[in-house]
Amino acid sequence: HSEGAPRRSPREIVVENPTTHDPGDVKAVDGVSFKVDDGSVFGFLGPNGAGKSTTIKILTTLALPTGGQATVGGFDVVTQADEVRRIAGVALQEIGIDSLMKAIELLTLQAQLFGASRREAKDRARELVELVRLTDAVERRVGTYSGGMRRRLDLAMALVHEPKVLFLDEPTTGLDPASRRDIWAEVRRLYQQLGITIFLTTQYLEEADELADTVAIIDDGQIAIEGPPARLKADLGGESINLLFGDQEEAVLAKAELGDLGDRLQLDRDVVRLYMNQAAQAIPTVMSRLQGADIEPVSLTLTQPTLDDVFLQVTGQRLVTGSSPLAENAEHERLPSTEENYR
Repeated sequence: HSEGAPRRSPREIVVENPTTHDPGDVKAVDGVSFKVDDGSVFGFLGPNGAGKSTTIKILTTLALPTGGQATVGGFDVVTQADEVRRIAGVALQEIGIDSLMKAIELLTLQAQLFGASRREAKDRARELVELVRLTDAVERRVGTYSGGMRRRLDLAMALVHEPKVLFLDEPTTGLDPASRRDIWAEVRRLYQQLGITIFLTTQYLEEADELADTVAIIDDGQIAIEGPPARLKADLGGESINLLFGDQEEAVLAKAELGDLGDRLQLDRDVVRLYMNQAAQAIPTVMSRLQGADIEPVSLTLTQPTLDDVFLQVTGQRLVTGSSPLAENAEHERLPSTEENYR
């Protein structure tokens, strides 16, 4: 911390109703308030246009709020922006790395930009190459790196100045599943080894479930729900019986037949989900009802609630990453409103 820095608080990030406006005087965020504990991983989720990117820009001093307040490490993002930049590391979605340079060269240059001498910068670069396990590729140009290797180098770039807070904006977008899990392991190891606070945005709900101590879902510029992933899933209720039908019309008929069963019934396109305790024991009753109405499901599965279910409940949307998890850009499919989906 620079001279005059505030004493360290158990709350590393505090956001209290910042507001900002898009062109046309449309509020991009309004009523977003949350706190991030020191030394924790905070997952920040939301559909496109919900205000997620705007909130991140405010916290990393890339956008000025028009109202409210936000602090990072005890520093105000508006009046103490330079201090915020000194203690925060940022790894954005687009990796701005010169493909003709080597990792050591890039990291040395980054360290010098933060005021290190050339010798200090080289020493720090070597430390970071080892930290993110790129030692074997240190003599290769970055243009020859795989996507996962480039993401690890991007993490190292964000850690050059030993930040207290690390902002990771969709760090695994576009990676194949194996590379994504490698990055998850790397983030978890860095978090445990360095003890820093991590603010994570992701389009993969499994990623947030795997890494985050606390998850907040933003929708329409406001925090819709917040809490530990395990609690959010538990709050949905017990297991769910998932019934897949040949088309949505058949699913609607099935929903009507099963309407008085369980704690909650959800219609999701051609799938009906019936949430209840001891769901396995209810399967014979469910099938008997459907057979009596001459409705035949394509398949039946029994699952525990997931963060995907939580996201669907609070936003009325499901995260859709193209035709496969390898899609470069996430799309968000608008489903019927929560009132339409839930009994």
